[in-house]
Amino acid sequence: MKCPYCGFQDSKVVDSRHSEDGLSIRRRRECQACQKRFTTYETVESLPIVVIKRDNSRQAFDRNKVLNGMLRACEKRPVALAELEAAADEIEQVIQNTLDREVSTTRIGELVMERLKPLDEVAYVRFASVYRQFKDINSFMRELNKILEEK
Repeated sequence: MKCPYCGFQDSKVVDSRHSEDGLSIRRRRECQACQKRFTTYETVESLPIVVIKRDNSRQAFDRNKVLNGMLRACEKRPVALAELEAAADEIEQVIQNTLDREVSTTRIGELVMERLKPLDEVAYVRFASVYRQFKDINSFMRELNKILEEK
């Protein structure tokens, strides 16, 4: 790491600590030439993720849209906001961990349904009815029967 004071290329790490959010590491460094100390932060580089919509248009991934969809499905249901935020974080992490920089709305919807099902079955069915675009009561009943068979 280049010293901000003298420009020397070599420094040693004196102290390392995790940040409060756990997403970065704070490092105290000491320049090998001038012995001045400075602080650096190390974070994971996250590349932008592009969402491919059903009409093949593309837009940047927005975690808030995922969270808002789950909030709508859980409206008037006994699901804590913290649980939904944790699920949104998990979904974002799964997407970030894939090697692909593009993800379809289909994949995002499946990830949401995987997280909603154990939280609240009614919210799961609500989300599935919009996401899968149920055309009639029979398609709705097939989804309900799948849930009943799994129990």
